Amino acid sequence: MSRLIVISNRVSVPDKKKKDGAQGGLAVALGAALKEHRGIWFGWSGKETEVFTGDLNMQRTDGITTATIDLEPQDIDEYYNGYANRTLWPLFHFRIDLAEYERQFGSGYERVNERFATSVAPLIEPDDLVWVHDYHLLPLGKMLRDRGIKNRIGFFLHIPWPPTRLLVSLPFHERLVLTMLEYDIIGFQTREWLESFCHYVEKELGGTVDADGVIRFEDRVVKAQAFPIGIDYEEFSRAAVGDTARSAYERLVQSAEGKKVLIGVDRLDYSKGLPDRFEAYDRFLTQNAESAKDVVLLQIAPPSREAVVTYQEIRETLEGLTGSINGAHADIDWVPIRYVNRGYPRAELAGFYRASRIALVTPLRDGMNLVAKEYVAAQDPEDPGVLILSRFAGAALQLTDALMVNPHSGDEVSEAIRTALSMPKEERIRRWQGMIETVKNEDVKKWQKDFVAALKGS
Repeated sequence: MSRLIVISNRVSVPDKKKKDGAQGGLAVALGAALKEHRGIWFGWSGKETEVFTGDLNMQRTDGITTATIDLEPQDIDEYYNGYANRTLWPLFHFRIDLAEYERQFGSGYERVNERFATSVAPLIEPDDLVWVHDYHLLPLGKMLRDRGIKNRIGFFLHIPWPPTRLLVSLPFHERLVLTMLEYDIIGFQTREWLESFCHYVEKELGGTVDADGVIRFEDRVVKAQAFPIGIDYEEFSRAAVGDTARSAYERLVQSAEGKKVLIGVDRLDYSKGLPDRFEAYDRFLTQNAESAKDVVLLQIAPPSREAVVTYQEIRETLEGLTGSINGAHADIDWVPIRYVNRGYPRAELAGFYRASRIALVTPLRDGMNLVAKEYVAAQDPEDPGVLILSRFAGAALQLTDALMVNPHSGDEVSEAIRTALSMPKEERIRRWQGMIETVKNEDVKKWQKDFVAALKGS
């Protein structure tokens, strides 16, 4: 079996002694992949160094070999905080109004991708499969080719790919996409993002796209395909009935004192639509005063990218909305919003999900959103809760039995909350049964096997 070399911006080094507050996503998915395929996970350590050396820190923990490098402060500022998270992230989430186009950001992005390529290339053996991840490393395939790497190289994008009319606002957009055509396989979360990429190749580059997703441009032949990511269903469903989850379940049920809990679990990010969610909940409380005190919203929002100004602003906005809504509606024995700025281990989250009658997963734009799938997996089959899901999340194409909403419409979300609270158990069970089959069958193991098979060319 060929080794698998996984390359991502950050590497999550397994640590059994440390409680992980991550909410799923890339670390969980790649952990499952690397335990099945021997190989190496390479990326940035998350640490700073005064002068970049490219020295590798190699570790083997819990069956996973990792190789990390430290970056200079300027690298972090320009590549990570700059181009990745102030240029590409907002643009790819359709927030062109927030995208910043600074020349030094682009220069830093290319410099760090070159440093990644130089550092990882000596680790790659002739028969290895190379799997590059996410928007931080779009041009890495080209840079590996420049260093003589002839292996099969695949790329997977975990976030949306924007429509052509938005992407062309990015300076040097053509050069960026051309570097991506050095990969052998390019994966997207949904057919919508895949079609947007193919549209760009045809309209802006003059390439051709076959019906099976084979892209032809000059002398290059690249396969593009949708690979919807899932959760580790077996692991998460076991966690949902374990001691840690049971304790978390009881803790939330007792503290809710008979009230029905609505839960949201999101990184603190403007793409998640949290201000819109809070305002929709405020509208529900106002329009349903007779039943408002029977519910409570638990919003878990771990901070992220705190060095970026827009993330500082979203936190301030949410703190203001929480105070305003609680001030307007709270009573001596009831506070409508519990807003928590920290992460929880996945087993505890499973318990919180199981104790919640409703999950609000209402991003303005999302590549997939694994919280939606985790919520479904955590439910009691005899008395499941209701998933309210944004039609703009990638998961909406799979979890079609959720209550679909337009997150921009406060009235629509408010009405969905009212519908979910009054939904008969029979309908809740029917909807859950439709979704759990998808979560179970389209799990991270299938995602991994499908992508690796495509990467092998089989």
